[in-house]
Amino acid sequence: MKVVCVIPARYGSTRLPGKPLADIAGKPMIQRVYERVSKAKRPDAVIVATDDRRVYDAVVSFGGQVVMTRNDHPTGTDRLAEVAEGLADVDVIINVQGDEPLIEPTLIDELADLFAADDAPHMATVGAPLTEEEYNEPSAVKVVCNKKGDAMYFSRSLIPYPRHNFINSPLKHIGIYAYSKSFLLQYATMEPTPAEQTESLEQLRALENGYTIRVIPTQSCFVGVDTPEDLALVNRIFKEQQV
Repeated sequence: MKVVCVIPARYGSTRLPGKPLADIAGKPMIQRVYERVSKAKRPDAVIVATDDRRVYDAVVSFGGQVVMTRNDHPTGTDRLAEVAEGLADVDVIINVQGDEPLIEPTLIDELADLFAADDAPHMATVGAPLTEEEYNEPSAVKVVCNKKGDAMYFSRSLIPYPRHNFINSPLKHIGIYAYSKSFLLQYATMEPTPAEQTESLEQLRALENGYTIRVIPTQSCFVGVDTPEDLALVNRIFKEQQV
């Protein structure tokens, strides 16, 4: 089974322009993400997918593998599918967001291993503990799973509604995805669905079409970079680790 990890990296960002090149303890963020992902054992290759020459040149400068994609993709999945179409003999595509410099490499391996099983899902992702401070934070996406560990629903609202107390602690969705290549290419051709458009959560398109999303639970702490405050926090963490 051949596994490739793809890191989409758009230069444009409303809250943090030029985000992939933002400095994290002396290196651009895209390099920090690339180096972190490269510590995983299962991927046969790590590729950055970008539509910006500045990001492309930065990846080349640190010796990373990078491809230029079209700049008119409406979603990250479309960009991922463009890359996947050009990859021969690949079975599994793992998508790590370019703003996750603290991604846990072992999770990448766990996601890849799911697709070697007889009951392999169409796609898979990760859920981490949700703090009380994030209960009413729309940017902290929540996921509810069934007893098999498959996602039932994703929402920006708190789910399930705690009429009394939570029976199981809520999970926060972490934006790393794994797909069989064949499903990814099919997924990219699907029309947007009602819940997806309402919540602005692209993964709901798969659920609304009846496909399975397996969720791996983790206790790892993630700090994605969406704002200048996030960037400052990640810089402190890297400097404390002296990485």
